[in-house]
Amino acid sequence: MTPDVQFLLLLAIIAVFFITELIPLAVTAMGGAIACGLLGFIPPKAVFAGLANSTVVLFAGMFVVGAAMFHTGLAQSIGKRVVLLFGTKEKNLMLGIMIVGAVLSGFLSNTGTTACLMPVVLGICAAAKLPASRQLLPLAFGVAFGGIFTIIGTPPNLIASDTLAQAGFRPFGFFEFAYIGIPIAIAGIIYMMFIGYRFLPKVTVDPNVEVEQEFEISSASSNKQIISGLILLGVVIVMALELKFITLEMAAIIGAIIAVLTGCLSEKQAYASIDWVTIFLFAGMLSVSTAMDKTGAGKLLAKLCVETLGGAPSPLFVTALLFIVSCVLTQFMSNTATATLICPIGLAIAAQINASPHAVLMSITIGIACAYATPVGTPPNTLVLGPGGYRFMDYVKAGTPLILVSFIVSMIVIPIVWPFYK
Repeated sequence: MTPDVQFLLLLAIIAVFFITELIPLAVTAMGGAIACGLLGFIPPKAVFAGLANSTVVLFAGMFVVGAAMFHTGLAQSIGKRVVLLFGTKEKNLMLGIMIVGAVLSGFLSNTGTTACLMPVVLGICAAAKLPASRQLLPLAFGVAFGGIFTIIGTPPNLIASDTLAQAGFRPFGFFEFAYIGIPIAIAGIIYMMFIGYRFLPKVTVDPNVEVEQEFEISSASSNKQIISGLILLGVVIVMALELKFITLEMAAIIGAIIAVLTGCLSEKQAYASIDWVTIFLFAGMLSVSTAMDKTGAGKLLAKLCVETLGGAPSPLFVTALLFIVSCVLTQFMSNTATATLICPIGLAIAAQINASPHAVLMSITIGIACAYATPVGTPPNTLVLGPGGYRFMDYVKAGTPLILVSFIVSMIVIPIVWPFYK
């Protein structure tokens, strides 16, 4: 049995444990990484390499920055003000949260946007006396929508554009993704408002209420509230400026250090604020993703799907199939790795059928963006897992229909904006 097939069998086992949750999600992820090392899919030294990934550091830093807003009571104060603006109705809050998340993530990192907005959303939920589980997943979805608005919204957008440029074609424009991103966002928000909300769980024990009660006395310090707010604002601004000498991770850690030094929270509270389930889940799956690439399992999946195209497939069928392949891979594989793997294949297929590569690559990019159905599909999904009290199947139930909505919109809009033949 070849390594690629062996890996796919391992991935199937991991998927079963994710779905059934017979063991904790973080244990499954790290166990999968260890299995990849024992089976020789990746070098032993690479098994825990995910823990050194910059996104893991970003997670840790933003957890601390977010916790500072809770310890000072700022998140609760902001939440009460937002409640006054949108009201206490669940759907109104959901609408506001998804719109804000989408707008910000069009220009900021999806992960950074989620990490920055999450403490605010938790404050809103505490003030409105609503379970955070009813709002955090919509936040992650809204952020995913916004990532399609601009070329810098998410890494696959840039990868697709660079693939075109390197092949001698016109690269995508900065706001060109908005032609498909905005319709998907509108359709997605409508879906969540009228259908998707039914699949969101109602966690009976809301940990955020406990946090609010525990730190009710420090919430009286208006000076520290202002400081924690300025820290968050500063981190967001630095992330938005994309300074070459300050990475997202550096900005997050600097913010966390300042939060501790200014007394917004203690060192012990800072360590306790880090959601280790999120850290180990994400880190473990990074190693599994690496194994998928090293063994060629991702290429095998893509090849099997491409072979079904036949001799002279219609361009619409090609874009639909590549959308599905990209979407399936990105549920368990890094979106950047998926884009790097599939975009060249899509370009070659477009050349074979003499179709516009822009339509084909746009379909791939949107498919990659639709990582709604698993908690490991995208960092924002992972980030809200612990605070929202979600289970694996919560993502499947709410995210799978959303993928279908995005697919339908894409198959209608893409041929219109980017004609297959000119």
